Amino acid sequence: MLSFLTARRIGVDDPLRLRRAESTRRVLSLELNHDRDVDRIHGNGVNTLDIEVIEGRYMLSGGADGVIVIYDLENNNKKPQYTCKAVGTVGRSSRHVHKFSVETVQWYPHDTGMFISSSFDKTMKVWDTETLKPAEVFHFEGNVYCHHMSPVARKHTLIAVGTKDPKVQLCDLKSGSRIHVLQGHRGEVLSVRWSPRYEHILATASADSRVRLWDVRRASGSLFTLDQHNGDKSKAATEAVNTAHNGRVNGLCFTADGLFLLTAGTDDRIRLWNSASGENTLVNYGKVANSSRTCLRLAVSRGCSPEFVFVPCGSSVAVYSLHTGDLVTMLRGHYNNVDCCEFHPDYQELYSGGKDCNILAWVPVLRQPDVEDDGTAAGKGGQQAAVNPAYVDAWSSDED
Repeated sequence: MLSFLTARRIGVDDPLRLRRAESTRRVLSLELNHDRDVDRIHGNGVNTLDIEVIEGRYMLSGGADGVIVIYDLENNNKKPQYTCKAVGTVGRSSRHVHKFSVETVQWYPHDTGMFISSSFDKTMKVWDTETLKPAEVFHFEGNVYCHHMSPVARKHTLIAVGTKDPKVQLCDLKSGSRIHVLQGHRGEVLSVRWSPRYEHILATASADSRVRLWDVRRASGSLFTLDQHNGDKSKAATEAVNTAHNGRVNGLCFTADGLFLLTAGTDDRIRLWNSASGENTLVNYGKVANSSRTCLRLAVSRGCSPEFVFVPCGSSVAVYSLHTGDLVTMLRGHYNNVDCCEFHPDYQELYSGGKDCNILAWVPVLRQPDVEDDGTAAGKGGQQAAVNPAYVDAWSSDED
């Protein structure tokens, strides 16, 4: 740590290098925090989590019981042991509650005064955070598996919605109506994600084994379909041409810079794609158990070097190096299958929810204080901090 600070002060290192190094160290040291609890409100499995990016303080959760909860993640009592309290709940006693399982919750990207939820009751609701009442309700013909609103859009307020219908629905928040459909899939749409880099680029995944990328300004169909064999038809059976997986594709996640797209399928594989060209990077993550019938919610770290991906895998969360596919660790703590995980980029923390009705907090281990580079520490056998040769004094003589 001291060597990083010195190198940054004298201009030898990039100012962001220390931040990346510390973020990486924190992610690599994640462990279950027994001093931090999250209020247990859900009476059934936790399907989805979302942390708002305005303050990084409030987290939404949606459960199979139809309940939506808002948590305050801040430690208000300043003690090591504390509980993340529920500060708002749309419970079973509310007349506005979803009738069936809540599949996706998302904060409005630019304000914590509003959030959006979608459910198997064939509705998507836009909520006022203050009153916990829906300001707008969208109705669909089939179960709603997922929705997503662009985190970077300035020219549109579209919400992409995946339902049992193969058509991807686009709903406009301003007009309160469904304005367009994207046709191309042949099965139910299990996951949708807007690019964090380009506001008009949308990725969709379906039970037909295909992942399509769209420019919603175009009316002539998708830009391209991801092909796991990169166009080599000699490796693909006739029915597997232009498929991303050999099973249902139920997980999508862009990297923070939008340059890469992760997909997960029920063939127990994860694949990393170049989002601009659609090329399969062929990173091998090995076998990743995935038996989910609905959307599997992956998470990718932000600000690390290298970046990491967090994948629900049975009752654990598997942590992989994004670009090499190496398994870094398995986070174990749940008693039943994990369905979702959410990364907090401000503190490099991870929250996971599962069918055991629990939300667990995975927190970095505190850094041990650096040993000062003095004769006392060396005499006692203490390990001296490594010194960057770039700022070793090479001019003074030993006699000075």
